[in-house]
Amino acid sequence: MKIRLLYVAFLMLLTSCVSIKKHNEQISKLHSVKDLRKDIDELYSELKKYHPRLYQYRTKEVLDYKFDSLKNSLNKPLNSRDFYKKAVVVISQMGHGHTAISPPAKIRTKKERKLDLKMKNEFNELKFETLNSKLFISEGAESDSLLIGAQVLKINDEDISDIYVNYRKTFSSDGFNTTFYDKAIGKHFKELYLKNNGRQDSIQLILSLKDSLFNRTFKRVLRKKTNSNDKQKNSLKIKPNTKEKNKISWKEKRKYNKIHGYNYRDKTYNRNLEFIGKDSTIAYMKIRSFTKGNFKKFYEQSFAKIAQNETQNLILDLRFNGGGKAKEIKNLYSYLTDKQFQFYARSEVKTRMPLLKVIYSNSTPAFTKIIFGAVSPFIAMHRMFSVEKENGQLYFNYGTKNEKPNPLNFKGKIYVLINGYSYSAAALLATYLHGSKRAFFVGEETGGSYNGTVAGFMRQHKLSNTKVAVRYGVLHIATPYKENPDGYGVKPDVEIIPTIKNRLNKTDPELDWILNEIEK
Repeated sequence: MKIRLLYVAFLMLLTSCVSIKKHNEQISKLHSVKDLRKDIDELYSELKKYHPRLYQYRTKEVLDYKFDSLKNSLNKPLNSRDFYKKAVVVISQMGHGHTAISPPAKIRTKKERKLDLKMKNEFNELKFETLNSKLFISEGAESDSLLIGAQVLKINDEDISDIYVNYRKTFSSDGFNTTFYDKAIGKHFKELYLKNNGRQDSIQLILSLKDSLFNRTFKRVLRKKTNSNDKQKNSLKIKPNTKEKNKISWKEKRKYNKIHGYNYRDKTYNRNLEFIGKDSTIAYMKIRSFTKGNFKKFYEQSFAKIAQNETQNLILDLRFNGGGKAKEIKNLYSYLTDKQFQFYARSEVKTRMPLLKVIYSNSTPAFTKIIFGAVSPFIAMHRMFSVEKENGQLYFNYGTKNEKPNPLNFKGKIYVLINGYSYSAAALLATYLHGSKRAFFVGEETGGSYNGTVAGFMRQHKLSNTKVAVRYGVLHIATPYKENPDGYGVKPDVEIIPTIKNRLNKTDPELDWILNEIEK
């Protein structure tokens, strides 16, 4: 029996090694013109089959022409990454921010992955922000904190201005919005660089700060070993011991982190509430994303505190909030109104079973398909009753029922801070607050469209030859509020665009304007 198990284990290991080698060879080799063109046909066919609003911002004639032109331009063999660089330009011109393609990554062996755990890339410790199409370092590692505010002029001898133009061609906002690009390039600069250039062991930046030019090289280096005393000092978790006091502290800290959605990598919370302004009478709620954390508990506790303090002004900060759970923003809005409401309109779909089409894509692991296979008949039956047809269009009823306001609902004045990276779910919440005339907006136009977005269930499909993956939503999610022309975000009542001077002086012009307005 033991010999059989060892034999099976050996076969699995051998198969895995062969599979990794085959995959890496597949993405690095030059694909024939015939195979490249087949992948273009496959890509367009996939989108036409399941994307519910493919021609919302570009007509069918325009997209047909763009895909045909792309196909005809492929006249020599290319590897997968070079093929991606050509195809991504057409995908980004569709005007759907949640629709994206990615080049296949090399699968690393167990030995390489083990080495990666011992290494760190110094470049990854930096954070960037783009202001007026210029790239700045917004956060650095402890050893590079003096770099904060430095403008990046070149990266590995390539001008940032050229990189900016190229990266803007690799993704899209929803519709015709432009504020999203600046914010997204800064926030995701590291990911974009990796996507377009692959993994690099050394990256050199030419920087400018306070009228001086200098360069800095960031490398992959061994992680520093920390002793037990250092770990204890830096840890946010308080380890329990025999004393009851420490046990309570540890449990409370863990519970607090869970409710507020603590991000251990960035050492930030997804959700925060504090009281600011004169005599701390203004509630300031910063929501970085609608993702991890127990949001129901957070809003319940937060609005109980707001009611207890008899707060009259609430500032909701949605800047740099890229979205998240659709059900969370609906829950949050129930605390911001005293009227019954329907948060979502019916979602347009191209299939009666959108969830199953996501699960059974060609990129889903076989094990996952097997697990869902047992329950798929029940999912299909439930979804069949959730989808209805009207005038030839299929609609998925998600979140369309009337909701009651929460008993702890806030009745005072609401100010909302928005910028170009207030996107997806954050833009939907801003739309509902704007459409219901419930809030006053300060900042810049949201990156997400006022009239909704194609997202929800996200399907991923890998192209047969190049293994480039396309990922897109299969639901058009929108609130009942609409605005013309289509394809633009929520516009602020007062537009304020921060500058690098604000960042260097650590001032927040948008928040300061609201505080001054309240004080008046």
